[in-house]
Amino acid sequence: MKGLRLYKIEKLCSETAISRLFSRGSREVSTSLVYPLRLAWRVDRERSVECPRFLVSIPKKRLRHAVDRVKMRRRVREAYRLSRHLLDRELPVDLAFIYVADEILPYDRVLSSVRRLLTRVADAAADDNSPATDAEASSPSTTAPK
Repeated sequence: MKGLRLYKIEKLCSETAISRLFSRGSREVSTSLVYPLRLAWRVDRERSVECPRFLVSIPKKRLRHAVDRVKMRRRVREAYRLSRHLLDRELPVDLAFIYVADEILPYDRVLSSVRRLLTRVADAAADDNSPATDAEASSPSTTAPK
C-alpha cells in the first residue's frame, strides 16, 4: 500500500474482531491512556491480512452533539493516517482509539496523543518479537550428572 490514504483493509469492521478487542478479562488485550485518547490493542497472529487495523470510538456520553463527534472522529482518523508509519506495516494488530475527553480539543493535542500511543504499541510489539538476550543465550545448559 502506497501513499497516505486510508484503505478499506486498514479499517477494523469485523464484529468478531471488535468483540475480542473489547472482551472483559481478556489477557490478550492491552490498554494505554494518553489524554484525550485511550487505546485498546490486540495482536492477532491468526489473521490472514498482515497490516494494522483500527477503529475510532467517540462516545455519545462524552460529546452529546453529533457534529462534535464527527469532528473529533475526523481529527483522530487524520492523526492516525499521518502517524501510522510509526507501526510496522506487517504487524497484525487491532487498534481501538476511544475518546475520553468531555470537550472538543485541538488537532495538535490529538495528533501528539496518537503518536505517543502508537510508539507505545510499536515498543511493546518489538519487545514481544525480540530474540533471546545474550544472557539467556550464553547460560549453560543443564546436563545429566556423570
